Amino acid sequence: MSTKPGQGRRPRRQAGVTLIELILFMVIIAIALGGIITVMNLTSQRSADPVRRKQALIIAEGLLEEIELARFSYCDPIDPDAGDSEKVKSSADCHTAPEAWGQGGAEPVNDRPYDNVNDYVAAANTLTAAFNNGAGQLVDANHDLLDVTGYTAQVSITPAALGPGDGVVGTAGGASADTEVLRISVRVDYDGQSLVLDGYRTRYAPNSL
Repeated sequence: MSTKPGQGRRPRRQAGVTLIELILFMVIIAIALGGIITVMNLTSQRSADPVRRKQALIIAEGLLEEIELARFSYCDPIDPDAGDSEKVKSSADCHTAPEAWGQGGAEPVNDRPYDNVNDYVAAANTLTAAFNNGAGQLVDANHDLLDVTGYTAQVSITPAALGPGDGVVGTAGGASADTEVLRISVRVDYDGQSLVLDGYRTRYAPNSL
């Protein structure tokens, strides 16, 4: 008995997906896309605008440089012995006005740039808005308003130590202004973000006025 080719075989099942499978696929993709979009939104909201961050860095660099260029002398310039390197070997040798935190009584208020690093803060390791004018606006060393919006700046200055082993200069921490090394931290706040720039100032010319 002969049969024709293909005769007696079961028909092949048609390839493809069912409607239920297609609906499930679409639901899964929708859930996945929703999660990705949520993460992207959170990331974009919490990430700093690079242009704004660059502007904050420029502000911090300028203010830090201003402080680092100030004198770091034993005596205030109003002291009669301030520039005498023979008489003055430490702050204790000043005649009437050893340098301390904050501006002295005889110094003009808000006369930036200040004549000494210590004048920018009233106490060690304390954030101070030293760059504002009387109206609380951010200004440069010439008292001109900075053409920026949404930025605030503060500074803290802390006694520090540099060098290894027996070659250490200065004293870390503490509250005394009579030290050889200061750590200067300028903090700029903007758009819910903060940027901090650190620098160091040593007393390399304690009698230079």
